[in-house]
Amino acid sequence: MADDKTHELRALTLWLEFLEWLLPTTEKFPKKARFTLTTRIDNLALDVSMTLTEAQYTKTPGSHVRQANLLLTKLRILLRIAHKLAFLPHSQYEHASRKIDEVGRMLGAWGKADRKGEG
Repeated sequence: MADDKTHELRALTLWLEFLEWLLPTTEKFPKKARFTLTTRIDNLALDVSMTLTEAQYTKTPGSHVRQANLLLTKLRILLRIAHKLAFLPHSQYEHASRKIDEVGRMLGAWGKADRKGEG
């Protein structure tokens, strides 16, 4: 069980580090995108951290982990759009994609561990 807690804490810690990079990055988007794309990206990213926190405080985190994965997928879509519109340079898009994938893999492992605990 200690291993599961390590995965949980690591996923949240990595996500908070990602937020420290993402929020100042989206502030640099053009003004015309700030009230649409930027707000949606920032809110989704913040929702991931809240969902991960909720998952840590429940005995059966599976639904929260699935919700966090869904939020990551939505975030990927919005970041892809920001990249296509040239609001997010290619190197930053790659960085964001790698970080989101890394946290996504951790959530997959966390979800598997939770399902094993149920059975």
